Amino acid sequence: MIAPSKHRPLPPLNAVRAFEAAARRSSFKDAAAELGVTHGAVSRQIRLLEEWLGPPALFRRLSHGVVLTAEGRALLADIQPALERIAGAAARHGREASGTVVVRVNALATFSLRWLVPKLGRLRETHPDITIELTTGSEPVDGLAGDYDLIIRGGPDAFHGFEARLLLPERRLPACSPALLQRQPLDEVGDLARHTLLQVASMPRLWRDWLAKAGHGSLEPAATLMLDHFYLSIQAAMDGLGVAMAPSTLIEDDLRAGRLVTPFPHIWLPSRSYFAYTPRDSPLRAARDRVCAWIEGFDGTSASHNGRISAER
Repeated sequence: MIAPSKHRPLPPLNAVRAFEAAARRSSFKDAAAELGVTHGAVSRQIRLLEEWLGPPALFRRLSHGVVLTAEGRALLADIQPALERIAGAAARHGREASGTVVVRVNALATFSLRWLVPKLGRLRETHPDITIELTTGSEPVDGLAGDYDLIIRGGPDAFHGFEARLLLPERRLPACSPALLQRQPLDEVGDLARHTLLQVASMPRLWRDWLAKAGHGSLEPAATLMLDHFYLSIQAAMDGLGVAMAPSTLIEDDLRAGRLVTPFPHIWLPSRSYFAYTPRDSPLRAARDRVCAWIEGFDGTSASHNGRISAER
């Protein structure tokens, strides 16, 4: 039996909903269209809320529309997260009642494209009761708008209210297509002087740092090709356009399938690994942890081994 809680007077919830829509859209008319009611109905609901709360007013009425007052902005900042939590709780209740748990994931775009999405079918086979809702982003964990059960970013980092968990270790090393090696062998690091090096705009020093570690800091390649994402450089490498400095985790499947090889597998740069950042108060801890454990099960060992065999002709 649930113990009765102390009575908390609540404002009219239809009025709260009308206020949130009007505040978000800065328009009673647009709020009415969103809610499927008349302009007059929204106006009456907001007047009802203002009377229930008492002065000061929540909106300034202008000839061309409405503008939130300082008090209205403060109320909106409190109400929006509460409504999102109510909507999320209702959605989770409906999905859990149907036997499916929905885990909301926000991951880096390249990781999603190159690693996670190709494996989601296997996750469904292993955990048929879990459905993934995937969005991509690169914002800091504590700067994301919206609630997520699992956020995948580089790490390790620390964020207030979140737990960090290592998912997959990462390193960076050269990779290219087997066809490119047949045309232009890479028997030693100095042979890169005859190749095109594929660069990533956000990390322009990767090749220079790797060459320095390999003892060839002054090497100049035949050409360079600058691309703005890792997934583009990996695709360019598979297409034989040059040699990429690739994230090891993101090329596991390509090494295993023989689309890429690693000509110098024992020379690599350390990198930030992939971490799961999870809210400490998430109600889906058990399902979320199962997804994390499933990701951790892919260590890439066999893929790297196959890549070495292919490279060492």
